[in-house]
Amino acid sequence: MRIGIIGTGRIGSTLARILVAADHQVVLANARGPRSLAALLAELGPAASAAYPAEAAAQAEVLVLMLPFDGVRGLLPPDALNGTVLVDATNAFSGPGAPRDLGGRGSSELVAEWYPGARTVKSLNTMHFETLAVAGTSGGPRLAHFTAGDDGKAKEIVAGIITDLGFAPVDTGPLHSGGILQQPGGPLFNRPLTEAQALAWTSH
Repeated sequence: MRIGIIGTGRIGSTLARILVAADHQVVLANARGPRSLAALLAELGPAASAAYPAEAAAQAEVLVLMLPFDGVRGLLPPDALNGTVLVDATNAFSGPGAPRDLGGRGSSELVAEWYPGARTVKSLNTMHFETLAVAGTSGGPRLAHFTAGDDGKAKEIVAGIITDLGFAPVDTGPLHSGGILQQPGGPLFNRPLTEAQALAWTSH
């Protein structure tokens, strides 16, 4: 698949590397523009390209947001993602390590409101970048990546990508309740679990 990633910090760059290793194509974008990505593109090879955020959104079959949460609203026109599978991997903090109080809302619910035509799935936000880089190919029990969303087919697409990367997709339910489980302050955030542990937890 051609997967767009907006946000190329440590976590976004790590995702790009493991996607390319799993034979996906990636289109990368950040706030500094395509020229800032020359070194990363040279490392990733011909399966990777760089674009501005709107171009990455237009080219991608699946778009992953890996930028700071405060940069999401207004990043693209509200109708730019109509029909696109949008993976919200952002995390809403109010300060270093402190979850933001969203009044009982899930942060991905807000993202879905800002881009109402997108098929939003909360995923790829709970794992530290150093674990993400190696855990999918390290052998042993697969670690879980979680998916939450209201579009079942979109979750299946994201689950397929997670499987390609060597992880186990585990569905946490709808975007509201499942997303809250995954976001900062939730019980699944930054908590590496094997597939069996994750399934046991979510079945409670």
